[in-house]
Amino acid sequence: MIHRPVMLDEVLDLFGKHRKVLVDGTLGGGSHAAALLSVSPSRRVIGLDRDPAAIRAVSDRLRGFGERFNAVQASFADLAGVLDNLGLDVVDGILLDLGFSSTQLEDPTRGFSFQTDGPLDMRLDQSQGPTAAEVLARATERELADLIFRLGEEPRARMVARAIVAERRSRPIKTTGHLAEVVSRALPPRRPGQKAIHPATRTFMALRIEVNDELGHLRRFLEGAPGWLSPGGRLVVVSFHSLEDRLVKRAIRTWEKGCVCPPRQPVCTCGRRPTMKPLSRRVLRPGPAETAANPRSRSARLRAAEKI
Repeated sequence: MIHRPVMLDEVLDLFGKHRKVLVDGTLGGGSHAAALLSVSPSRRVIGLDRDPAAIRAVSDRLRGFGERFNAVQASFADLAGVLDNLGLDVVDGILLDLGFSSTQLEDPTRGFSFQTDGPLDMRLDQSQGPTAAEVLARATERELADLIFRLGEEPRARMVARAIVAERRSRPIKTTGHLAEVVSRALPPRRPGQKAIHPATRTFMALRIEVNDELGHLRRFLEGAPGWLSPGGRLVVVSFHSLEDRLVKRAIRTWEKGCVCPPRQPVCTCGRRPTMKPLSRRVLRPGPAETAANPRSRSARLRAAEKI
């Protein structure tokens, strides 16, 4: 299945035609990278992904672009090392699409979705780190409640954590179907007028973020992003929940302001100057036509900034 690129028109418009070397830091199914490469025959795209399966699939799919496309298994947080290995100091643009591809979500062996039963894995790189099942087995009830509340923004996190701990006393929770069942039983029925989402949605999101340290990787990337861009280079980030979007929004504000001295301090002593400027004061959202064609794009939020 080919991944539908979210907010593709907006992404292509923001990067234009004259930016020659771009990084797609979240390669996924490769659809954004393919579209960016097709804009200009002189454009080069460096695609990164932590998922080795994605690297293999996209390398095959985009082999027709030849040396204009490089696929590297790496986190976008480690972009400095990737650029160094390729003999580059800066690039003209960086794209992050923080959503997951259809291929990843619909493969039951990956454990990202409760739509089909499969092993409770959730790792982007299945050769590293603990699985979601292992996190559930080791964490205390308090740790689980904190994780589900903080990363999943689940208001009934304590109820979910209590149910998980009670269930694992009798039977380990090792599959997506089992976890979804436990969470669904723990939570009260949806109230009339309440948003219709599966009861396990927030718990699954929290576990996925924890297993892959997604916010940690994003923080590390944002710390170095301005230094990886040439003057006039652009950063475009498409996020899918408030935790990611908040980090990006705060980073752009900091870059725009420059100074990090305490607000009440009369004179700047940090010496920091603005490095980036926002390209829109308001977050961009997909239009009605896109959300109708691709319901998964509904929660997408795009923010962009340009290197001064």
